[in-house]
Amino acid sequence: MKLVKSVVSAATLAAIATVATAGSAAAISFNITNGINNPFTNASNQGAYSDFAGRKGVTTVDFNSGFDSGATSVDIKGQDGSKFMTYNFSNGAATSSGKTGVYSDKWAPAGANGEVNTSKYLAVFKGNTVTMTFQKTMNYFGIDWGAISGGNIFSFFRNGSLVNSFSTADVNPVAPVRASQHGGEGNGYLHFYSTSASDIFDEIRITQLGGGGFESDNHSFQEGTGAFNAKDVPEPTVTLGLMAMGGAFLLKRNRKQTA
Repeated sequence: MKLVKSVVSAATLAAIATVATAGSAAAISFNITNGINNPFTNASNQGAYSDFAGRKGVTTVDFNSGFDSGATSVDIKGQDGSKFMTYNFSNGAATSSGKTGVYSDKWAPAGANGEVNTSKYLAVFKGNTVTMTFQKTMNYFGIDWGAISGGNIFSFFRNGSLVNSFSTADVNPVAPVRASQHGGEGNGYLHFYSTSASDIFDEIRITQLGGGGFESDNHSFQEGTGAFNAKDVPEPTVTLGLMAMGGAFLLKRNRKQTA
């Protein structure tokens, strides 16, 4: 499978939960679905993919090649062969479990119906942040998020300034998929999207605070200079319950993953 697939999309995502950092006009919305099987091969053992993968303007990174041990940065090319984005590892990428890097193990985010994911995925642990930088502004970001631990943090930036930040302790109370390989912990495909030109972004930072890891797979992105179009959308599996805490947003936590 190729690392990057730039694909065609007319349909988009409906606003389910809109959240904004306190004191900011920016608001990045999100919802959660089961996701879908690999839309290019229909494989079910490679984690869940975005409901928008395979549609116009959506670029997907599956982590199955191109991320070598020790790499501090990995450039991703778009379909036209030009540079689309870069993954930056603050302390280098590992290829073995329990460290920030890209590899395959039992904690790989599950498939759309809880299937075991035998492909490679991105893991982030404390002390080694992963930063995604883009050549253009984005208005959509999706991830297959599995076996989620407390301390997982997303931060969205534009021109070096924070647009919004989200912290998810655990999605077990609302996750649509229960994966037996993760001891019944929740999995799901999360869709983050801009609601106006004020919250488009050109950088995402993934950070893990404390124990446990931040496991994700099959990242999808769409370029945009304004709100992500919200028509012809898939129905969300659940609506996420939120608690505002000091400008960050935490999902209720029931269980902590062990790495």
